[in-house]
Amino acid sequence: MAILKKKDISKMSEKETNEKIKDLRFELIKNQISSGKGRKLKTNEIKKTIARLLTFNRLNKDLKNLSAK
Repeated sequence: MAILKKKDISKMSEKETNEKIKDLRFELIKNQISSGKGRKLKTNEIKKTIARLLTFNRLNKDLKNLSAK
């Protein structure tokens, strides 16, 4: 579930990305609680995906603000 590519994210609406961020943050917390050897890679993967989603949301908001001016 953790890996989302740019083309997949661009197809999502803002509401969907926000829901995905919420789900991934919950999954990250669960992953950190039950941390083991194999969990470190998955934790990093989840963090990168959250960052990718947040960046995409921020860029879309910036583009909307520029086009509104």
